[in-house]
Amino acid sequence: MSVARLRPSLQALALAAAFGAAGSLALLTPTPSLAQAAATNARGLPDFTDLVDLVGPSVVNIRTLERAAARGNAEGGPDEEMLEFFRRFGIPIPPGVTPRGPRQGPPSDEARPRGVGSGFVLSADGFIMTNAHVVDGADELIVTLADKREFKARIVGTDARTDVAVVKIEATGLAPVKVGDINRLRVGEWVMAIGSPFGLENTVTAGIVSAKQRDTGDYLPFIQTDVAINPGNSGGPLINMRGEVVGINSQIYSRSGGFQGISFAIPIDEAVRVSNELRASGRVTRGRIGVRIDQVGKEVAESLGMAQPKGALVRGVEPDSPAAKAGVEPGDIILKFDGKEIDKSVDLPRLVGNTKPGTRSTMTVLRRGSQRELNVVIAELEPERPEARAAAPEPKPVPSNNATQSLGLTLAELGADDAKALKVKGGVRVIGVTGPATRAGLREGDVIVAVANTEVSSVKDVEAVLAKLDKSKPVNLLLRRGEWAQYAVVRPQLR
Repeated sequence: MSVARLRPSLQALALAAAFGAAGSLALLTPTPSLAQAAATNARGLPDFTDLVDLVGPSVVNIRTLERAAARGNAEGGPDEEMLEFFRRFGIPIPPGVTPRGPRQGPPSDEARPRGVGSGFVLSADGFIMTNAHVVDGADELIVTLADKREFKARIVGTDARTDVAVVKIEATGLAPVKVGDINRLRVGEWVMAIGSPFGLENTVTAGIVSAKQRDTGDYLPFIQTDVAINPGNSGGPLINMRGEVVGINSQIYSRSGGFQGISFAIPIDEAVRVSNELRASGRVTRGRIGVRIDQVGKEVAESLGMAQPKGALVRGVEPDSPAAKAGVEPGDIILKFDGKEIDKSVDLPRLVGNTKPGTRSTMTVLRRGSQRELNVVIAELEPERPEARAAAPEPKPVPSNNATQSLGLTLAELGADDAKALKVKGGVRVIGVTGPATRAGLREGDVIVAVANTEVSSVKDVEAVLAKLDKSKPVNLLLRRGEWAQYAVVRPQLR
């Protein structure tokens, strides 16, 4: 007897025993049938069958091929554990999947399988959306529709920063998906995915939205779900209960390579915006202002008199960049961009990136306790390239006899040459740290440019500022470490 059949029998026995103990009363008590109980329990649970019929014809399988001379010991395909998974459950091994091991025969330039992914139809004339990582590096693309027709596809454009790609097949009369409103998506609602995990086409999985606005990258706040997503699902649609696509399944959190209950999807509004640019020009144009930023911590916010930690802390400003020309300085906290509040630091690159180059924008910054408005002209973000780092100048401080013992700091004057090399107006050099300064993360060689939101140019300036402060309260320091700026909050050591 199967487990499914055994459970109702046990339930019936339990009910019979309970009612039997009550004697004749049990005969007078109406007992709902098991079928009625099951129907009651099932009521309210989602039924995905109509959604599969509605959206299934719009979902495609994408096989990627590469043309490269085979090497004698090249390794491709899955390991034995993956093949055992297919064998154990009687699943046909997908086309092109072979165990790792030496390739036999002479080198060949024939196209060979490279990977499998998913996608979905954007328009009736053959535009298809998928992930950039699905098609990256492929020499050929084969798109298989739900009705088993196959087409060679060409890449219209890809955007690695958002992991969105658009490909085109020569077909007409296709069934495009219906795009949903991401603002209506709620945490806890049911969603469904259709894709090709491990090459198994038209696989349907379901779950709920676990979180929205999950930060895993610079340009996208992801949708987090517990929908089962595995290799091959990438590029497939995430669908709400109205049959609308609300995201593109893109990433999973995993320690094993397989699904572990956490998956991420690209919000469809961002994906559509990117796809429109890719279809129009084959590339995505983004804005930039030339700053390096960091999150504003709770202690820093409190020390600056902020009600809550928010904004983007400017750690560095690129020379001759739009931000530098606008007067942005390391240590500034950008609170607003074009009137939109910066809640978290990742909000800034998204807002700037979505701004057309050449646009004149406004920024509200907090600088040493006071707000000011700056105007910046947005430049175009260039392709990513390795960052060149200048060698830090060798410090040559002249030690001072004055030490700020309560903070655990030993300071020295900053020479004019060092200040010029660091591009600061002035400051003091840290030549020794103990106790509170060590716990706050300060290091020898740091340059303190402001104490308690007041600029300092000498050790005497530091001592003058500290003399006016409550000795029992934390002190915020704005410091430079190489070309980077950051805040540190030092809690004085009470005696």
